[in-house]
Amino acid sequence: MKPTLLLLAAGMGSRYGGLKQLDGVGPNGETIMDYSIYDAIKAGFGKIVFVIRKDFEQDFRERILAKYEGHIPAELVFQSLDALPEGFTCPEGREKPWGTNHAVMMASGVIKEPFCVINCDDFYNRDAFMVMGKFLSELPEGSTNRYSMVGYRIGNTLSENGTVARGICSKDGDGNLTTVVERTEIKRMDGVVCYKDERGEWVDVDDNTPVSMNFWGFTPDYFEHSEKYFKEFLSDPKNMQNLKAEFFIPLMVNKLVNEHTATVKVLDTTSKWFGVTYAADREGTVGRIQQLVDEKVYPNRLF
Repeated sequence: MKPTLLLLAAGMGSRYGGLKQLDGVGPNGETIMDYSIYDAIKAGFGKIVFVIRKDFEQDFRERILAKYEGHIPAELVFQSLDALPEGFTCPEGREKPWGTNHAVMMASGVIKEPFCVINCDDFYNRDAFMVMGKFLSELPEGSTNRYSMVGYRIGNTLSENGTVARGICSKDGDGNLTTVVERTEIKRMDGVVCYKDERGEWVDVDDNTPVSMNFWGFTPDYFEHSEKYFKEFLSDPKNMQNLKAEFFIPLMVNKLVNEHTATVKVLDTTSKWFGVTYAADREGTVGRIQQLVDEKVYPNRLF
């Protein structure tokens, strides 16, 4: 069975200043996610599913979804603040989405096969899709609790225009993930990569440290684990009182790994990341994509 690609496109784009998922960066107005989908098709993925906000559905269907007709089956699902388990209500005053793992949960009704989760505003490069596609397609039918992630070197994932958020990873001798810690402020200072810890202090980290770029591989049982743990997350008063608390994918993955419920293989890749975390990143991204087109890695027009 061909794996599915789940694209997280429900973010508000607050740091970038707009709906960056719809921003054209290719020579014919292609978005970053167009390149991800093109690479996923080349890697053998059989379906794409987008998680978006309901309020830009029409624009998304007209500008994005229509172009994939005839290339790969596509579906939409929606993330909203009130999409909560029975018995829970959204706290008054909350405006921020519930986070990446909550977004993943929105696709439980349309994904029944191994699937890969990515961000829509990150350019991952083709090799990453090839190694993930190979892992997922080679899983025995009915596999459960055998997950994966593509690990990037942290030094290759930074922005020159501000801090970035990354999941800093550790792995065991078998190449399986042991921990992933979400660090929301990472940057290079005086030539050294640093992240801000819980005490607000900057901590040095080696350039080659593996990080999660939200490039995950799961089997459908992951939805059941997420539903159960999300209820625990919402039952914690501090998460309901904090109007910015988020249910991150690394939070869910850590729990499953620490409880020995699942294994997560850290997949090596030759790919280097780039993206548009900030508006000032756009010019460099456009230039890098044009270079790849000039080198015939991608056609001038994708779809």
